[in-house]
Amino acid sequence: MESLFGKTLDELVTTVKEKGLPSFSGKQIADWLYKKSVRDINGITNLSKKAREMLSPEYEIGLYPPSDVQVSSDGTKKYLYRLRSGAYIESVYIPESDRATLCISSQAGCRMGCRFCMTARQGLKANLTSGEILNQIWSLPEKDKLTNVVYMGMGEPMDNIDEVLKSLEILTAGYGAGWSHKRITVSTVGIFPGLEKFLKNSQCRLAISLHSPFDEERRKLIPVQKAFPAKDILKLIVKDEYTQRRISFEYIMFSGVNDSLRHAAALVKLLSGNDIRINLIRFHKIPDNPLSPSDETTMENFKNYLNAKGLLTTIRSSRGEDISAACGMLSGNEK
Repeated sequence: MESLFGKTLDELVTTVKEKGLPSFSGKQIADWLYKKSVRDINGITNLSKKAREMLSPEYEIGLYPPSDVQVSSDGTKKYLYRLRSGAYIESVYIPESDRATLCISSQAGCRMGCRFCMTARQGLKANLTSGEILNQIWSLPEKDKLTNVVYMGMGEPMDNIDEVLKSLEILTAGYGAGWSHKRITVSTVGIFPGLEKFLKNSQCRLAISLHSPFDEERRKLIPVQKAFPAKDILKLIVKDEYTQRRISFEYIMFSGVNDSLRHAAALVKLLSGNDIRINLIRFHKIPDNPLSPSDETTMENFKNYLNAKGLLTTIRSSRGEDISAACGMLSGNEK
């Protein structure tokens, strides 16, 4: 059966019109899906019984709970979901004193091949539908506590851009969740033309996975650098029409690979003059990988150098490592 959950308002209107129902029925369904979190078509009580009977043989709501949860010693929770395809995805709930963030997935697996990521080892198994992306939010037990959502889980959002954009529309539209764009950040290694489409169609915040200012070195860490160089990504995102959104660069630090002051100086040369920020991220060891994390002193010195040169730089807190929920550790394996 086809899911109603995850359809945009325009898609819902098209659906009801195809069934001979009035257009306003689409808005009624959207209200029940996204504001009232209805779980069954028969629960849409302001649709006539006849209308519900017309929809039920072909459509279902499409919300489903996680199949497992793991809880970290620091309070982070990792949720496992089984897709219709049979593949598994994970999302991570990160509570803090003044906010609660959910890191969600946009694909099962990933085909980007980044050397430091467990998800990449699977290859691409499935693109998530808009409904499967949003289900990670609507089916979250802590949904009412959420303050922020980041598309930084499994997969490359720009490699599934159409479904990602649909999910962002529903999250931010008045007929949907009505969230501010400032509460949502989408991460990417910089895939064209998905990135261009995102910039033109969404005002949500953007995070670029950089990890090295040197082309050849970045290519070894992120193979798609060969097709989508960091310099070209930077040229695109600093265009005047895009400067109203917050743009950050993610920089995982690897000992003896990209953590020298030579790298910091090259970052200054590459990024200075743009209204961006840099998030330094600790590398979390994954099996059979020769890379190792930079030590705390090196990261602090790196951060201080960049801040002294005028680049706003922070070190991201590491959360959920004991349950393999930290950055780069998601695998979607059934427990």
